[in-house]
Amino acid sequence: MNAEPSLVGHRIYRAAKHPPVGVRVDTPTEMAAYFERVRAHRSELRESVAAVGLALDAPIARGGAWRERVRAALAELAHDFADHIDLTESVGGIYDRAKHTAPRLSPAVDRLLAEHRAYRETIGGYLAVLEHGGTLADLPAFRDELTTLVGRLVRHRQAGGDLVYEAYEVDLGGSD
Repeated sequence: MNAEPSLVGHRIYRAAKHPPVGVRVDTPTEMAAYFERVRAHRSELRESVAAVGLALDAPIARGGAWRERVRAALAELAHDFADHIDLTESVGGIYDRAKHTAPRLSPAVDRLLAEHRAYRETIGGYLAVLEHGGTLADLPAFRDELTTLVGRLVRHRQAGGDLVYEAYEVDLGGSD
């Protein structure tokens, strides 16, 4: 972390190790713990996105095994992405606080929030096709679409990291 932001007059949630939603963060130490939670979750999300990419790399000719591997990776991504939304969109969370303390970042926050809705729906749609045995007449096209989604999620994660740095002067890094 490059700097601890001032918390005077600002509301955000407490982040001990795994804080419950709705608990206030009132000190720089609590804010630092919150960012550590964000950093840890960011790593989990990166791993989930990478797992989808690896699953997509497997030979399509494996048929059902390919579908199951992609389905499992997408299910994990759907879970981690929902957690990402809960963590970043909560009242007093990173995005809410950024909009109030750095209004110039509101358009970037709004774009990330809109991406959340779109990506959640897109991930859910692909997952539903795989879970309910939908016919995939063109597996290469399906893989291409998912590969494009993986790239977009990588860029979303990068944009979120950039926003956090601009708003809080906190470098979330690659979170490896």
